[in-house]
Amino acid sequence: MSIQLISIAVLVGVFVLATFLNVHMGALAFVATFVVGLGLADYSEKEILADFPAGLFVILVGVTFLFAIAKVNGTIDWLVDAAVSLVRGRVWAFPWIMFLIAACLAGIGAVPPAAVAIIAPTAMRIAQRYQISPLLMGLMVANGVSAGEFSPIGLFGIIVNDIAIENGVQSSPLLLFVSCFVVNAVLCYVLYAVITHRAQRRNTSDDGDIATAAGGLSSARMPEPGGGGGAQMVAERAAVGVAARPVMTPRIAATLTGLAAMVGIVLFSDLDIGFVAMTLATVLSVLSPADAKDALPKIAWPSVFLIVGIVTYVNLLQELGTVTYVSDAVAHLRSPLLIALLICVIGAVVSAFASTTGILGALVPLAVPFLLAGEVNAVAMLIALSLASSIVDASPFSTTGALIVANSAEEDRDKVMAQLLRWGMAMIVVAPLMAWAVFVVPGW
Repeated sequence: MSIQLISIAVLVGVFVLATFLNVHMGALAFVATFVVGLGLADYSEKEILADFPAGLFVILVGVTFLFAIAKVNGTIDWLVDAAVSLVRGRVWAFPWIMFLIAACLAGIGAVPPAAVAIIAPTAMRIAQRYQISPLLMGLMVANGVSAGEFSPIGLFGIIVNDIAIENGVQSSPLLLFVSCFVVNAVLCYVLYAVITHRAQRRNTSDDGDIATAAGGLSSARMPEPGGGGGAQMVAERAAVGVAARPVMTPRIAATLTGLAAMVGIVLFSDLDIGFVAMTLATVLSVLSPADAKDALPKIAWPSVFLIVGIVTYVNLLQELGTVTYVSDAVAHLRSPLLIALLICVIGAVVSAFASTTGILGALVPLAVPFLLAGEVNAVAMLIALSLASSIVDASPFSTTGALIVANSAEEDRDKVMAQLLRWGMAMIVVAPLMAWAVFVVPGW
């Protein structure tokens, strides 16, 4: 058996052991990395540790530390109350506002981790306060980013369009953006509609289960926009939940300035969001050491451990050529439609556990010979691959999903992790099939 097949089998084994023996998956992934890297690939310790996602680690720690300080000193509460005043108690509007803000940030060039890092803390705090499903709110943020990132100046849009142009493949930046935005918006509408419908039937606030809609939806209570019962629920929840806005203290003012600075720096420079957040958190720590001391335990260390462990192993798989091995095997098939489907599936599977930016940068070039053959519409195939690779971004093993989990309320964090894991696994199947069936099969 080749080392590529063995490495895939080991990855499956990590999930099985973590599920049935309740062993921390991050620890298992690190052990798997050293066993496969040292024992089978004959890598040195230095080469193995080179696969450690230091950038992701800094992003997760830096961003969660910064927003932990903001939560401790009352800044997050201040922002939440400001958002409440804008929607005038219409709780149903919160998820859609977060979707649009995330899409706008991503569409004007913010990288996905930056856009999620900016939006997720406030979004998840609002979800906690108003009993909105944290799964729904997190997916609204994640899908909003995916909807905007394929704009002509969005990171994903630039990657896909530039690679296509450089290799002589037909592309349509505007059609790519519009298609991805519409599909993500429709997906969010289905999520919202299913959760609302189930809430009306059950008449409960949140039973925490994941049921229909691709196997990944929370059945938390959500008010219906309009209608007697829904309107009454909004009024009751707003009356109970709206508190007096915290006083604008110097600490809150300094934190808001820091958050605004982070947004501006991320949008208009190439500086890493993790280092920017860590620097701002350190500055705030100097201004208020007591807040920083209270904030340190609130960094999502278990989630960080899990995410970087899995990503380290997936990076080893990429070094071993496992992704290329699978792609080459797919290329030898004779059916163009089947090849197109399998390329989308590979994009979804790898992206769910690693960088979407990386998989788009790797798979689009690998698909170029197939696209140039003209057996499928190149523009439609690029759209399908883009959707399949980005819709799964809410997986807790991707940066987007990890940030959503890390910013969830502490008492909800394990539940959100489990829900996003189920959602991610479901989307690995649903997203490529849907994208392939809608864009490739009809032969537009």
